Order: sequence, then structure tokens, then C-alpha cells
Amino acid sequence: MYDIVVIGAGVVGGMIARELSAYRLALCIVEKKHDVAMGASSANSAIVHAGFDAKVGSLKAKLNVRGSEMMEKVCEELGVKYKNNGSLVIGFNDEDRATVEELYKRGTANGVKNLKVLDSDELHAIEPNVSKNAVCALHAPTGSIVCPYELTVAAIGNAMDNGADLKLDFEVTDIRDKGDYFEIVSAGETLQAKYIINAAGVYSDAIAKMVGDTSFTVHPRRGEYVLLDKECGTLVSHTIFRTPSKMGKGILVSPTVDGNLLTGPTSVDIEDKDDRSTTPEGLAHVMREALENVDSVMFNKTITSFCGLRAVGSTGDFIINLPRERFVNVAGIESPGLSSAPAIAEYVIELLANAGMPLEKNASYQPRRVAMHAFREASMEEKNAIIKKDPAYGRIICRCETVTEGEILNAIRTNPKPRDLDGVKRRTRAQMGRCQGGFCSPYIVEMLAKEMNVSYETVTKFGGESLINVGKTKEVK
Repeated sequence: MYDIVVIGAGVVGGMIARELSAYRLALCIVEKKHDVAMGASSANSAIVHAGFDAKVGSLKAKLNVRGSEMMEKVCEELGVKYKNNGSLVIGFNDEDRATVEELYKRGTANGVKNLKVLDSDELHAIEPNVSKNAVCALHAPTGSIVCPYELTVAAIGNAMDNGADLKLDFEVTDIRDKGDYFEIVSAGETLQAKYIINAAGVYSDAIAKMVGDTSFTVHPRRGEYVLLDKECGTLVSHTIFRTPSKMGKGILVSPTVDGNLLTGPTSVDIEDKDDRSTTPEGLAHVMREALENVDSVMFNKTITSFCGLRAVGSTGDFIINLPRERFVNVAGIESPGLSSAPAIAEYVIELLANAGMPLEKNASYQPRRVAMHAFREASMEEKNAIIKKDPAYGRIICRCETVTEGEILNAIRTNPKPRDLDGVKRRTRAQMGRCQGGFCSPYIVEMLAKEMNVSYETVTKFGGESLINVGKTKEVK
């Protein structure tokens, strides 16, 4: 019997679980996928939005601004990379200028600090590579960037450090109300919980229906991205947006916390909640509009492209409520969901407390976590000392990102433990460089097989049937 089960191991579910682990609660996180951070948290813009875009008075506005203010401290505690680089919303004509002025007024009303409208000269003085056709911009110096999957892994890992359980490959198929508790049913296991937090992303409406709540729906919105090599990462220092439309914030051009250049996303409503395929039309749209916004984006330096799905709710705002006793919806968390995640967790705790849930502080709660990238950021003297204790840190496995055997083994042995190649990638950046794992993957597969005590052939790329090796040379027919 758990006090609380959190359904969904994305950044929102992870931040909620971390916040709950500060209390004396029996807590479990369940996830239908093979690993954490495999939904929207694995493929998004990685932007901590300042909060000027959301409608005044909405939950999005309130939680975006609060979450943005919390994010730096949260990342510092969790050992997650964070950079306050600021953002710019650029305009090209009088209509765009009116939108920029409206965003300034909205952001000011939302409580965003230090907003300023720039003219063309001011804009190009701080971002000389922005299109010369841009005539104005909204400057939001509180805008920042993070790594969304690193934040998710660290938040869930920190919750586990503080006693939470994690169950993967646990697809919820039914929820039964037993009066004082719920039974949460999966194919191979049934859990009992006094409270449920529904943070199931694009499937949160389906989970809500299991307890009779049909007050909202969620549909996926496709967003395609193109990621460029690190030599392109200095083209701009700010996150560059176009003036937004009803479908979103348009194609951005932004540095990443790891030094690459990210462009995208598209914004297309679809029906299939699992379709994360890229399209020629979508990628062409990303490249075309990125080049309209910023001069000299070198798409010949593309490393990879990918697609993420945003969970768009039918209400136009975040859906965070108790439709019935002891069941909390945290649904429709589209952009700015990543930015809002720490504040959403705080808000959920308030809801639970107001609903009468006993919350006793966990005296042994530890909010801090050692960074997965601690070794590569250490001084040469510190690295030599680590290698002296463990020679595995002296053997480089991923040459593109300079990731060592010791770092990969540490990731494999640290909760939440990865069980596939993409899981190692999300934790260490091994396979994320120019060769996209072409050289290091065989070594990582070997390490995973040995650590998990399974055969080399059974190790997958991202779970399911995504096998890397299907047999030995000359034996495959």
C-alpha cells in the first residue's frame, strides 16, 4: 500500500515525486515506457520561458513565472546544467511590433522582471547574426536554457534517493476505487494507493477516464527539430523566437546548455499519440524559417533531427485539479510545462494539503544530488585523483563527447538505472556527438550486457523490439 502513486515519469511527474519525497510518504512512480524521460521530456525546446506569453491570470502564467524563478536553485541542487542566456522575440513589421508591445504588457502583468522592447540597432548590437530585416524585439533577460531529460533523470533519481520506488514498463490499464484506496492495474502487477497523481502526458485524459473524469481531452501536437554541431553553438547567445501565433511560439534558434545549436519546433496537431516520426515537410519548414530569423545557420552541420509531442489540453490552460477525492489531475501540460515544472510540484503539494492529506516532513530528506557530468567538469588535478582511484575514468569510450568508461558505468549503476543505449545517452551524452554513436555504441552495449547480466544480443536502443544486434556475422539469413 503506497500513500501516493505518480503516473508518468516525465519532468512534471519527476518534479512532483521529488517534492513529495520531502515528506514521510510511501511513494511510487510508474511509467509505461522502458525508461524515464521518454515522452515530451526527451524531445522539446529545453527553454525555461520567462513567462510573457501566457494569458494573464491563467495557471500557465502563474506557474511559468514562479517555475522560472525556482529553476536555477533546483538545477543547482540536482547537479543539472542551467544557463541564464536570455531570450528575444523578434519582429519584422508593424504587425509584429504591435505583438511585441502586447507581449511586453502581458509579461509585465504576469510579473516577469526586466522586460524591454528593443529597436533594430539595440537588437543587432547584442545579436549581430539576427536577420537584418528584424526591426524590433522583446528582450526577456530571465529566459534560460536547461537539459530537459537530464533534469527529469535527476529529479526522479533524487526522489529515489529519498525512498521513492520506480516501476518501469508499467502501463496502467485500469484504476479501481476501493473506497479508502485505489487499485492501479497493469498487465503483470497491481498496486494499491491512497492517492493518485495523474501526470501521464498525452495519455492523461485516458487515465482520468478510468476514475470517471471526462471533463477534458488531450491531443498531441507534433514538434520537429534540427540539431546542429557544436561549432554552430556560438551563432547566437540568446534564444531567438519569432512573434507567436495561436499554434505556439514558432521556430526558435537557440544555443543548448551543451554547446550545440537547436532549431525548431514545428507545430502540427495530430491524432496518433505515439507518432514521433519526422517528415521532410516539417524539417524543411524548420530550416526555412530558422534562416529567416538568423543569418548563416549552417544546416550542412546538422547532427540529427527528432520529433517531440506536446500534450495539448482542451481547456486552453494547465489542468491541475481534484475531480474526485484523492485523485489529482496534472494534465494538458504543454509549453511552458518544462519551465513550470518546479512550481507545478509546489502547487500540487498545496492542493493535497488543502484536501486534507497528512504531510509530515521527512527529517532525512536530501535535496542534493551529484551531477552526472561532475567528472568532465573537474580540474585536471581532480580528474587525475579520480582516475588513480578508478582507472575506468581514464578510458574514453565516446570520443565525440569525451565520455569515459567510468562515467558510463556510474550512470548504469545509479538510480534511475538505464537499461538501453538511449538511457545511457540521456545520462552521459555518449552517442550524442557527430558520429551519433557510430563508434561507441558497441562498447556501451557490452557494458550494459555485463552490468545487467544479460546477453549482448538482447540489449536494445530504446526498449521493446529496438534490438541493436540480431545475430552473429554469417548467421543472419
